[in-house]
Amino acid sequence: MLRDVIVVGAGPVGATLALALAESELDVVTLDARRSRAAAGGDRSLALSHGARLIFERLDVWGSVTAAGAVTPITAIDVSQRNGFGHLRLDAAEQRLPALGYVVAYRALQAALDAELARRGAALRYDSPATRISATSACASVEAQQGPDVVELSSRLVALADGGSELVPGGGRRSHDYRQIAIVGKLEPREPHRGVAFERFTPEGPMALLPEGDRYGLVWTTTPQRGEALLALPDAEFLSELDLRLGSSENASAIPGGFERITERRSFPLRLEYASRVVSERCVLLGNAAQALHPVAGQGFNLGLRDAYELAQELLATPRDAIGSRERLAAYARRRRVDRFSGIAFTHGLLSAFGTDSALASWPRGLALTLLDCLPAMKRAFTRAMLFGVHQMLR
Repeated sequence: MLRDVIVVGAGPVGATLALALAESELDVVTLDARRSRAAAGGDRSLALSHGARLIFERLDVWGSVTAAGAVTPITAIDVSQRNGFGHLRLDAAEQRLPALGYVVAYRALQAALDAELARRGAALRYDSPATRISATSACASVEAQQGPDVVELSSRLVALADGGSELVPGGGRRSHDYRQIAIVGKLEPREPHRGVAFERFTPEGPMALLPEGDRYGLVWTTTPQRGEALLALPDAEFLSELDLRLGSSENASAIPGGFERITERRSFPLRLEYASRVVSERCVLLGNAAQALHPVAGQGFNLGLRDAYELAQELLATPRDAIGSRERLAAYARRRRVDRFSGIAFTHGLLSAFGTDSALASWPRGLALTLLDCLPAMKRAFTRAMLFGVHQMLR
């Protein structure tokens, strides 16, 4: 049986594609390694742009996520550098929007996506990890483990939205090790956060405080050696080190400090990884399979959602016999190229410009922040990039 599309991975990116195609006439099946829709894995915080909210509203899942109390609006973003001048304030009211972005609990978002897929009767097979993908000019095949058995499914197109690109033949992958880790955790502030997020550039790397419920989500970038020492500290000493690292800046708004408590501390390594090509014979890569970015500026996850939604629009406009053809895949890749590589370059460039401890770099960094804050046109363009993708700055 030749299907139209096989989606590998029903995480947020794969589920976005499956939902966007669910009510079409296309024959779509989604394979997921989870044993059931209840097995969503560990919880974590996701920073969603306003553009991502619009996608989830179109898919009828946003209301379920907000009803679960799992969404915290970001009403403003305060950007500054430690021990240097320059300050940028992005405000939702200036953009005439309810929020610049949202911090969302992963489990709640995944549960809402799973429930909507079930409500629409989408074909979703759990406990079916893909083990091999092959393709010819006529069709693609996916081998998946289902219990003790290996099953093979064929389709006009395979969309890989789970893991890396190693399952796809010829899928070369480039990587850059930042030689850093991110320490994350939940902070209880002494004062209400009022929906304000903070991005603080320090010589060790960027630090972020993201409003989440009545707490902050912490992202602290540092070296592996320093991170190991910080994770070993008792909570009180860790919070003292955090206050010292956040520091102060004359031109910045008050940086939160004196936190009551830190919980759920853990770390993960930071790397840039991206596939040289997102399309190959009858296959397309989405989300982390296409690119995994540094969390600074929150571009990676939102970029993956746009990948999925734009692919769905391409497929809905494609005659069935042309789905997965080289011409159609090449056209999709061309349309996504600017958004994709501008997001990668923007994230990597921020780290290059703001992640150095050189005193000579402090002045131009401060000037860049000051100009962005003072020039309305530049500020609107920068904010639009945060909301809808860096490629929007180029329009």
